Amino acid sequence: MTENNVYAAPTVIQDIEVINTYELEDRAREVMPKGGFGYISGGAGDEYTLRQNTKAWDAKGILPRVLADVEFPDTSTKIFEHDIKVPFIMAPIAAHGLAHETKEAGTAKGVSEFGTIMSISAYSGAKFEEIEAGLNGSPRWFQIYMSKDEDFNKNIIDEAKADGATAIILTADATLSGNRETDVRNKFVYPFGMPIVSRYLTGSGENMSLNNIYAQSKQKIAPEDVKFLKEYSGLPVFVKGIQSPDDALLAIGAGADGVWVSNHGGRQLDGAPGSFETLEMISKAVAGRVPIVFDSGVRRGEHIFKALASGADIIALGRPVLYGLALGGWKGVRSVLEYFENDLKRVMQLAGTQTIEDVKNTTLFDNHN
Repeated sequence: MTENNVYAAPTVIQDIEVINTYELEDRAREVMPKGGFGYISGGAGDEYTLRQNTKAWDAKGILPRVLADVEFPDTSTKIFEHDIKVPFIMAPIAAHGLAHETKEAGTAKGVSEFGTIMSISAYSGAKFEEIEAGLNGSPRWFQIYMSKDEDFNKNIIDEAKADGATAIILTADATLSGNRETDVRNKFVYPFGMPIVSRYLTGSGENMSLNNIYAQSKQKIAPEDVKFLKEYSGLPVFVKGIQSPDDALLAIGAGADGVWVSNHGGRQLDGAPGSFETLEMISKAVAGRVPIVFDSGVRRGEHIFKALASGADIIALGRPVLYGLALGGWKGVRSVLEYFENDLKRVMQLAGTQTIEDVKNTTLFDNHN
């Protein structure tokens, strides 16, 4: 898939059939270069946490309900000032150009055409204006990996705000790279630059490893960083990477406007629990004080339902959307998002829930199988 060291990302733009999102991974493997696919699909270490992210859903079940007077379930949701038609958004992920030549602009167009919020990673391979061409005014949040230089952080926030970001996402669980053996085995380096953060990198990001890029970002992340981001940006701030109630309370105490429950898709600390395993206890600690965003391991409508019923307010989708991008460009992204919408509505109907609020008030049962 590479010629003369040129990264040959897929180029096709088409609607795709989505029977389930697990199969998308196998299909994407066939069309993506090996290094790029390994970066997106792989996890840390023995990939225990990566596997646990999807296995953890089986610990809880949904009771079917009848005589519930439900038809055409309503998935509309509100988060801050945004009214969106579904309770899910696009998670921030680096380097969409590994999946498709249109990079983040392609994902953005698919997200915009579907109608939800795009999260833009500071490690994007596209410029803000290129992503905006795809978003065409649709809402976006900005995820920051902080620089060790405060002025660079201010400059990046200024640009994100000028681009129209309505929230800042502080990724706090990736102050260095997890033990991503697939990337080491593939000798993976980014095949293109990272224009948003290139100002504080020694190099543009092109031909750099993840270890080298993380090493140039800020490692010591503290509550004061949350306060700085909130005060300087004037925007709501999420702390992403929360996996314990104590950290959720620490983030809220520092002024965070939302907590983002995530284990980085199993790509950081291997042996950590599946993201869903920690959600309920974090939700109980948060007690409704701020919204909870949840990601890692979401592959079906049932998973979205279970996360909402366990305390999440918004679900962020990651790998499945990038596999859709690889298989069909922006149309593939839209196809994946439509799959999740339709699957969630089916689950809501069978569970006797008319609205997202009904889903949140649903009690799951413990599955001891």
